Amino acid sequence: MLFDVGADAYDRFMGRFSQPLAALFADALGVGAGERVLDVGSGPGALTSRLVERAGAEHVTAVDPTEAFVAAVRERLPGVDVRRAPAEALPFEDDTFDAALAQLVVHFMADPVAGLGEMRRVTRPGGTVAASVWDQEERGPLTAFWRAARALDPRVRGESDLAGVRRGHLASLMRDAGVAGVEEGELTVSLTFASFEDWWEPFTLGVGPAGRHVRLVDDATRSRLRDLCALELGPPPFTVDATAWCVRGRA
Repeated sequence: MLFDVGADAYDRFMGRFSQPLAALFADALGVGAGERVLDVGSGPGALTSRLVERAGAEHVTAVDPTEAFVAAVRERLPGVDVRRAPAEALPFEDDTFDAALAQLVVHFMADPVAGLGEMRRVTRPGGTVAASVWDQEERGPLTAFWRAARALDPRVRGESDLAGVRRGHLASLMRDAGVAGVEEGELTVSLTFASFEDWWEPFTLGVGPAGRHVRLVDDATRSRLRDLCALELGPPPFTVDATAWCVRGRA
């Protein structure tokens, strides 16, 4: 899935959650100085920037299929090798990296097993292959939104059917891709919002499935959706806890 939005819109919508998650993800994997690390599906660079802090820009490579995100990472992180490419066709030789990581992207891959298999291919034997995706059953950052959307229209699918977002599924995809020694854990971030509008406004920017849903419904439905979301979240200030599955293995 291509995100046909600018980097700033993505940052305002999902970046507020993905940036703190990236710090936890990089720490959990123990990325160290001088390691050759690949960020697959980098988006505007939330995880990439954390990898630069730990490994050094000259040791970090990022790929993403969206040109606006590729341009943003090049501008924000000089010295990083940034390529436009899908996860399913990584433009690198076998055994190039010490670690290949994918944050919040496996569920948007056209072929998740192929994408994870490519990550395994370009990682040296014994190197780390890891991914994280939000738990979209009941603990993701968009849980209140999709619950409200389904209350208005039970036909709304949300993101709970996407690859890897349910307990055990991301680990299963890893194993299907030939990754060895697969282990699954959880990472949780918490954000407090001073007002409902701080939470809601980024949904109007058209980012991802939720943003597309907001733009496609009519004005009356959008207004009702907004009101239901406010009821779901409660009076401000309120805190949103978001949990991601974190899975790692060896090439």
